[in-house]
Amino acid sequence: MGQIFSHPATIIVVILLIVLLFGAPKLPGMARSLGQSMRIFKSEVEGMKSDGKEAKKMVKERKTKPSPPRLWTTVSPTPSS
Repeated sequence: MGQIFSHPATIIVVILLIVLLFGAPKLPGMARSLGQSMRIFKSEVEGMKSDGKEAKKMVKERKTKPSPPRLWTTVSPTPSS
């Protein structure tokens, strides 16, 4: 993929094709929309990363923290025949 866009002329041709296909007036709006979408995606990825870190921390705390002792036990009633 890097070899296709290595020459400046191909980049210029691609830009001209985009302008011809979508029209010059629509390009700023499309760029703005793309930027907003990328910001939302980035914030969601960061949120997922922080959720994963919090979950790992909680699991680690559960493993290291001993469970409290039981004060009573539950006994099932025996069925009468």
